[in-house]
Amino acid sequence: MSNVPNHEVPSYLVPHGIGPWGVYLEQIDRVTPYLGSLARWVETLKRPKRMLVVDVPIERDDGTIAHFEGYRVQHNTSRGPGKGGVRFHQDVTLSEVMALSAWMTIKNAAVNVPYGGAKGGIRVDPKTLSRGELQRVTRRYTSEIGIIIGPNKDIPAPDVNTDSQIMAWMMDTYSMNQGSTSSGVVTGKPISLGGSLGRHEATGRGVFVVGCEAAAKRGLDIKDAKVAVQGFGNVGGIAARLFAEAGSKVVAVQDHVTTVFNAGGLDVPALQAYVAKNGSVKGFAGADEITDRAQFWSVDCDILVPAALEQQITEANANQIKAKIILEGANGPTTPAADDILRDKGVLIVPDVIANAGGVTVSYFEWVQDFSSFFWTEDEINLRLTRIMREAFAAVWQLADEKKVSLRTAAFIVACTRVLQAREMRGLYP
Repeated sequence: MSNVPNHEVPSYLVPHGIGPWGVYLEQIDRVTPYLGSLARWVETLKRPKRMLVVDVPIERDDGTIAHFEGYRVQHNTSRGPGKGGVRFHQDVTLSEVMALSAWMTIKNAAVNVPYGGAKGGIRVDPKTLSRGELQRVTRRYTSEIGIIIGPNKDIPAPDVNTDSQIMAWMMDTYSMNQGSTSSGVVTGKPISLGGSLGRHEATGRGVFVVGCEAAAKRGLDIKDAKVAVQGFGNVGGIAARLFAEAGSKVVAVQDHVTTVFNAGGLDVPALQAYVAKNGSVKGFAGADEITDRAQFWSVDCDILVPAALEQQITEANANQIKAKIILEGANGPTTPAADDILRDKGVLIVPDVIANAGGVTVSYFEWVQDFSSFFWTEDEINLRLTRIMREAFAAVWQLADEKKVSLRTAAFIVACTRVLQAREMRGLYP
């Protein structure tokens, strides 16, 4: 997205090239005509409520001092406390975190969990840090953003390159600064610290659940479906495993290094074990390697799951895609221009704000369990997750059919209506 000429660009972003935030603004423009009288509040969605940029200094193992840039953005809290992950990545920007926080607002409202949207990040490649340095970065960042997070304010969770251990350090740091244990300040924690059963698999499981619903709507038998997955981490890897267990053929997987392909279907459990040991799919014996990363998008498949980073499907590669259904496991993987191309081709896109909402849904379950100190079984978690995901998808599908709009626009109509109704009912204070 090069620019958004119809919008006032805030002074802290570069007008020409505002990145993922520009994609989000265009999505809001597309939904505005469907908001009726609530459209008078739509600028609320275009302006994050609160943004904190922090310096994260640590002493490295060799005695030198290193500084990293950290962010926490709370986009909207009209419906409840902020909720959203923390990512550690060397290319994190304020525009990206703003957009991710806004998509969390939409996602939480689309599946109707009582949260607003938030997101955080640090510009750091965690692979360059020792375990001790990683802990120091996490704890310093948590201390710096501690003034705006809390179990009733803003609840972080894992995202790209963060996990349950990072959440444990964040919980402990916040708790030590508060003087009492606060298990509800983050979700995605280890089970021993108040984490929820089923949380690790929740996002990937949600992708699979809505994928099955979308396939049924399109008359596609999951048992015969060919699936291609970009990203083989917590989301893509679990979704791939669940599709394979359901009888689908996972024919291609792309990670940060390369792409592996097997027309007869990859052995997903073997590939997961290989990646756990070697750090990448590269060299996996049960597949051919596709060295040209761009060729991944032209793989013959029925279902495509982009589960890596944002802005992966663009007008440059959208025409190459052969899939009938795209399940957005990542946040913002498809640009608006690519959306239009794919719609004209008859490709069904299940948008991120529904497709990958399983993670935040089970994070909500974890938060509720922490407050009540009463924990559910994994079967109970998965049943509740499946019900919520199916109901959310059904509501969005019905609205898309009624309004003759895309699933993305329908999801935004549902979500923006809920957010702006809350804003209108609460009014402006003071």
